[in-house]
Amino acid sequence: MVPILLVLLLVLIFFGAGFALHLLWWIALAVLVLWLLGFLVRGNTASGGRGRWYRW
Repeated sequence: MVPILLVLLLVLIFFGAGFALHLLWWIALAVLVLWLLGFLVRGNTASGGRGRWYRW
């Protein structure tokens, strides 16, 4: 009985970690898209060639 419970516990842990990692990948993709859109919009509207968004 104990090995079955341990296997089920491992399955639940791996399922939870996989779901969390999958969710983090989607969040990272959304942030990347927003960053690229912000970079393109700031680059086109900046009057001095460089926007105020970046200091380098």
